[in-house]
Amino acid sequence: MRPVVGAAVLRGGRVLAARRTAPPAAAGRWELPGGKVEPGEAAAVAVVREVAEELGCTVEVTGWLPGATAIGETHVLRVALARLVDGEPEPREHDLVRWLGPEELDDVDWLDPDRPFLADLRRVLRATPAPPTAAARGIFFEEDDARAVGARLRAGGFAATVARERLAGEDDDEEHPWAVTSDAPVPLVELLVEEHDGWLDLEPDSAAMPAPPPAPLDLPSAPRRIKRP
Repeated sequence: MRPVVGAAVLRGGRVLAARRTAPPAAAGRWELPGGKVEPGEAAAVAVVREVAEELGCTVEVTGWLPGATAIGETHVLRVALARLVDGEPEPREHDLVRWLGPEELDDVDWLDPDRPFLADLRRVLRATPAPPTAAARGIFFEEDDARAVGARLRAGGFAATVARERLAGEDDDEEHPWAVTSDAPVPLVELLVEEHDGWLDLEPDSAAMPAPPPAPLDLPSAPRRIKRP
């Protein structure tokens, strides 16, 4: 039986699901992205290739879910665990992607070959600690700088979103900076901000806000002499 691979791309305690558009019998149903392994191709290499072709991003295989599922009488499916190392998933052969938590796996209509893997996938997701709430943002005037920082953070295994800043009442044609929001540690975001001529934006009530330095001691300018009776 010819091997087929699926990719359970994990991030922040969620897995990436993609909605099929073809063939008609599968349209509207969800799957773990992937496809057929080419002759002579290693399964892990096929996972990386298929995700790049279908979603335009790069992943790294970190393990495999147990078991395999027959697809008809000619193919057998295995599912790899993977993480994003570059880019953001953008559907090319699907019409929609979603990040699903362990309690959301039953919210979509999965293709039948993927269903046997859901129980083990749910256990993996539940065992994955949730990322801390993003407390810092890097702000940049150049889109290229913002996207470069976002790519660096995702390459390090962190979530990172890049969006144009726009304040209420501002026109669309005004110059607006770009914001990169991530669950990465604040010192790492700060380092990348300095490297790309941006600035760090911390929420005033954030737990990640560095504590203010202690007030300087009121030291005497000259030795104090003790009067003795």
